[in-house]
Amino acid sequence: MAHDKYISPFETRYASDEMQYIFSEDNKFRTWRRLWIALAKAEQAEGLDITDAQIAELEAHKDDINYEVAIAREKEVRHDVMAHVYAYGVQCPSAKGIIHLGATSCYVGDNTDILVMKEALAVVRRKLLGVMNLLAGFANQYKNLPALAYTHLQPAQLTTVGKRATLWLNEFYMDFCEVEHRLNGLALLGSKGTTGTQASFVELFAGNDEKIRRVEQRIAAEVGIEQIVPVSGQTYSRKVDYFVLSALSGLAQSASKFANDMRLLQNFKEMEEPFEKNQIGSSAMPYKRNPMRSERICALARYLMVDCQNPALTASVQWFERTLDDSANKRIAMAEGFLAADAILNILLNVCDGLVVYPKVVAARVMGELPFMATENIMMRAVKKGADRQELHERLREHSIAAARVVKEEGLPNDLLARIAADPAFALSEAELNATLNPADFVGRAPQQVDEFLRDVINPVLAANKDALGEKAELKV
Repeated sequence: MAHDKYISPFETRYASDEMQYIFSEDNKFRTWRRLWIALAKAEQAEGLDITDAQIAELEAHKDDINYEVAIAREKEVRHDVMAHVYAYGVQCPSAKGIIHLGATSCYVGDNTDILVMKEALAVVRRKLLGVMNLLAGFANQYKNLPALAYTHLQPAQLTTVGKRATLWLNEFYMDFCEVEHRLNGLALLGSKGTTGTQASFVELFAGNDEKIRRVEQRIAAEVGIEQIVPVSGQTYSRKVDYFVLSALSGLAQSASKFANDMRLLQNFKEMEEPFEKNQIGSSAMPYKRNPMRSERICALARYLMVDCQNPALTASVQWFERTLDDSANKRIAMAEGFLAADAILNILLNVCDGLVVYPKVVAARVMGELPFMATENIMMRAVKKGADRQELHERLREHSIAAARVVKEEGLPNDLLARIAADPAFALSEAELNATLNPADFVGRAPQQVDEFLRDVINPVLAANKDALGEKAELKV
């Protein structure tokens, strides 16, 4: 590896080899050649003078791309598609005259972009299912473990560790639905010609509309996409790129929410992301266990959420049938958007496969706040014994303020129950008070909600995709 020029961290640190290959030059130019073969086959089937021998010659060289010839030619002509048409023709002399016949550059460029996005979305979909599967198992395992729930990052009521996991899982499920929708909605540009009118194909097929339509259908069938855009200029609408990258941005939003929660929970010492045996948390403080994986998710998620603006702006300035100011931006924004999504999913798979829960810390934090939350129950129990509700309400307010002051100003444990037990107005023994503090009585329907959500929403998706589950991710750093 060269160390004297910029190398993308997606290559060296974050993205998988699988996703990197999808956006590699090799995959791109091999797809160009597949499309040229599909075009030749379709045109032959509809009566153009193209021989089986010419197609066989194209097939024989579809993968052994002569990059040196293409690179040298592009320096001369300043046009990447024509450089590769020329290079393919050098390898296929008998077929060179029918390569790219009737097509414009976007025939290979845009159709390849759609095919590449289809491959990449399939990887995103598979890895997202893996994350969902891991979180579903975690939610089920901890559905009954009471934990503090927060509003405004202040203790509010109780939930369970598993119920909180369903909040993360539900957002990933929403992302899965959006990815699935975008994947199923991808449509090939087809063979639309220079301004989308198919004028060159009208010339080739002497105005035979049926043959021109069938050429597109045959191309789509050959490359494995059923849908073809109904109308276009020279390119497919750049809103497609925006829609796809928006789905990835949604994934980034969910991932960042999950990772931020994990960072807070690790600070609370309730939960922890995986920490390897020889991992160093800090160069200065050997005792530290930083949530570096979750922090990395947040960092990459920010990049991806911002990247979503690129195709939005590109789509808004496509003049008439096309302009070329999309090209340089698009080849960076789309590729790196997918590489970022892939990197985020890799980390999510790693983190969710090794989440650590500390039940005793969770319980201790619950019990530190539960006396405040139980005051209504305590008051009702005392009222049943004949006490005056209004008087007790005021006394509870005073005791709660005093107990909170002890916790905040003196750093001592919450002594609210001791204060109530010592107050004759309540006429409740310590045992009676403790009986009101079973955390499981304060979680509402959280366990049942976990069961219902997994049963009705998540498990059917996982069962329908069981062959895609079991994804593992080994991080490079």
